[in-house]
Amino acid sequence: MKEIKHLINGEFVGSASGKMFDDINPATGKLIAKVHEGGKVEIDAAVAAARAALTGPWGTMPMEQRMALLRKVAEGISARAEEFAQAESADNGMPISLARTAAVPRGSANFTQFAEHFKYVATETWEMDGALNYSLRRPLGVIGIISPWNFPLLLSTWKIAPALASGNTVVMKPSEETPMTAMLTAEVINEILPPGVFNVVQGLGGDSAGSALSEHPDVDGITFTGETTTGKTIMRAAADGLKKLSFELGGKNPNIVFADADLEEALTTTLRSSFANQGEVCLCGSRIYVQRPIFDQFVAGLVAKVKANVKVGDPSDPASTMGSLVSKEHFQRV
Repeated sequence: MKEIKHLINGEFVGSASGKMFDDINPATGKLIAKVHEGGKVEIDAAVAAARAALTGPWGTMPMEQRMALLRKVAEGISARAEEFAQAESADNGMPISLARTAAVPRGSANFTQFAEHFKYVATETWEMDGALNYSLRRPLGVIGIISPWNFPLLLSTWKIAPALASGNTVVMKPSEETPMTAMLTAEVINEILPPGVFNVVQGLGGDSAGSALSEHPDVDGITFTGETTTGKTIMRAAADGLKKLSFELGGKNPNIVFADADLEEALTTTLRSSFANQGEVCLCGSRIYVQRPIFDQFVAGLVAKVKANVKVGDPSDPASTMGSLVSKEHFQRV
């Protein structure tokens, strides 16, 4: 049975407590891995490693060299794209076609994008009588990343890549529902970046690795994507140290279709926005408001498109366009 461990200071290690939890394929209900459950001990070690790495080679590395290493990370993910796609599909339940065409390519592209972007972030200056004011951008420090389960690779790299590109170090706690591609990302990064720059602690949220990370006094910033209640908890925990926060919370949105809209385009967009990745998307069109004059026509058109285009099936089958919800618990909630 595959074991998923933590990456701390360049080493893959188990939990001091010996605790583990199950990683279940939501489409089949089968156990696919045992995951080491981290807690305060592992978070303390990971944060200490990240703090030390700020003053090591990473902290003194010229920007161009740092960006070149991040481009290598992008190449490393691309070189193992099929392995990432299979892991993402098995872990999350998303169709393998979506993992291959969107989740993995965009996860890789995030490292390229931010490696290029930060080369052009300039120092700002402005003059006053007798004075020249200027702003210098410097790394914030140790960034805690708590990433979601709906697009595990894409949304975690959307946080990892800018944090690293701007010279910070990282401790990441991935969702306990989807630990697989976090482990693969750790493998790729660990071959390229100095030890301690990027650390991963697997575990749960409250009273576990998640809370230990958000409360840690040596963490300078937290970025979190997830539901609003957890965001409030993290905000309270971060208040004592005045940590910088970046949240995306409770992203549920309506589609609004007016009578003068291009009906075919509105139907096509709604099909994609409401059903992609089983609707488990931060910007999913989870409610649809249609102006009365075209309501019946829109409903009939959407039903026809769903019947023709949405195929529920085994996520590992390339013909499936809708796979499994991420967990039995989520299935029962929905």
